Amino acid sequence: MPSAGEILEGLANIAESWGALAVLWHIYCGLLVAFALFGFPAHNRLVGALLIPLLASVSVLAWVSGNPFNGTAFAALSITLVALLWNLSRRAAERAHPAWRLLGFSLVAFGWAYPHFLEEAPPSTYLYAAPLGLIPCPSLSLVVGVTIIFSGLDSRAWSLVLSFAALFYGVFGAVYLGVTIDWVLAGGGIGLLVLSIRRVVGRIARDV
Repeated sequence: MPSAGEILEGLANIAESWGALAVLWHIYCGLLVAFALFGFPAHNRLVGALLIPLLASVSVLAWVSGNPFNGTAFAALSITLVALLWNLSRRAAERAHPAWRLLGFSLVAFGWAYPHFLEEAPPSTYLYAAPLGLIPCPSLSLVVGVTIIFSGLDSRAWSLVLSFAALFYGVFGAVYLGVTIDWVLAGGGIGLLVLSIRRVVGRIARDV
């Protein structure tokens, strides 16, 4: 296991070296947020399919930068979600209750302007060049946020996989790497887990 300093240095190098790609990911994710904000018609499987490339990008850049752990972890996460994708329904994606949507949009905003690894850049840079799609925590935050906004994409398996990934990387970042703000991601993972459990309990209650 590399030291915390070595891991942080590697993540910072990715954030600084791939800034142009981060800008493209912000444009891409802006379209996803537009789906959530304005209710453009989209089914669960399409929303899920649009989220997976963000995580696959993290895997590719991790391998390129010499971080096999993140490369393997995000490759496995992406492949798992692709496998689960075919079980997502083609029903229109249902937006969650406003309170849950508030949590989802908060996580999207956190991932969008992730305030780390670009310390020497002007604050406005975070609005378009934060390391979204480049490193784990901001990318997971946005994916989890969109998933919460759309009620877990009506899939317990999808929600559980993402919630555990968010919990792991949120706690790891906050505790081992000392990036305190990653507790936000861990909280998002818990939120998605609770949302998933509530939906299951609600279905059982309706069936009874």
